[in-house]
Amino acid sequence: MANIRDVARLAGVSISSVSNVLNNKTGQMSEQTRLRIEQAMSKLNYQPERAPVPDKNVQKKIIGLLVPSIVNPSFSALAYSVDLSAREYRYRVLLGNSYRQDNEEAEFIEDMFSHGVRGIIVAASDIRKTHFVRAAEKGMMIVSYDNHYSDSMAADHRVFDSVSMDNIAAGRIAAQHLIECGCKYIVFATESALTMGRSHKIDGFLTVLRNYQLPIKHRVIEGKARSEYGDTEMFELGLTLVAEILALTPRPDGIVAINDALGIGLMVGLRKAGVSVPADISIVGIDNIFLSGLADPGLTSVMPPRAEMAQVMVERLISRINNGAIMPDEFLFPPTLVCRQSVKTKAS
Repeated sequence: MANIRDVARLAGVSISSVSNVLNNKTGQMSEQTRLRIEQAMSKLNYQPERAPVPDKNVQKKIIGLLVPSIVNPSFSALAYSVDLSAREYRYRVLLGNSYRQDNEEAEFIEDMFSHGVRGIIVAASDIRKTHFVRAAEKGMMIVSYDNHYSDSMAADHRVFDSVSMDNIAAGRIAAQHLIECGCKYIVFATESALTMGRSHKIDGFLTVLRNYQLPIKHRVIEGKARSEYGDTEMFELGLTLVAEILALTPRPDGIVAINDALGIGLMVGLRKAGVSVPADISIVGIDNIFLSGLADPGLTSVMPPRAEMAQVMVERLISRINNGAIMPDEFLFPPTLVCRQSVKTKAS
């Protein structure tokens, strides 16, 4: 009996191309390629096995988790925490990578509906996009992670739960720690494509500079990744930002990194340039990924209460799935500082 590999081989295409034809996803495919695949299926008498159509009236103990990219350690850690929390309720988690592309997000939502899933967590995406709003209107329960409501949105207009670390506080804590440890000229290093969470961290950082009556001009150092938003390139971006930072006058003695992956990249790049961390430049990251404790020196980082946030997100989804009368709400969690060796001590 022929299988999908046989069809792909005869048609001279990839297995994914055959799959796209089977699932009526041929919008980006040439007519010639589609016909060649269909002819190969006919010649081989290929009969694909079809999964049973889900009963829309049966509640599945599954929730979805949509992240920009699992390659980013921050989202890997989130996925781990969400999975642990879901297992406590005997739920499973279906994971999707969106790469911050609207079409990927929309297709993930449709896949969740087709599998009978009625609750998803959406990480670090603009939850105001049309496909999310329409999904909520069709009955999908959604929790927005790290993208909380604007102050202008009235409570009765909210259709999603929002769970986020206080990103303004995170930027403020990082900057305050560097200044309290004796740093005189601090900068904020980030990718140039700003999300709400990134913007809030920068706002918190600049607030501290204003409080200390320090100039804020040229204090945010931005690098452009090859991929949009740079979710998979933060370590590499840290390496490339080193030259720009060292060229500043006066040279910074403290850096806040938008996340730990970028901060670790900065430390590696500074070491290659002969600059000592923390003796010459101190660094604070944000996220407290597990690699931060393994870095040399260990990276001081602002930590979100990730396990508690995951617990709330899972509980909210399950509660609202079971009781649609529960109104969406917002949950803002305070971050804490984890001190390691990447910041000079006050005495030094």
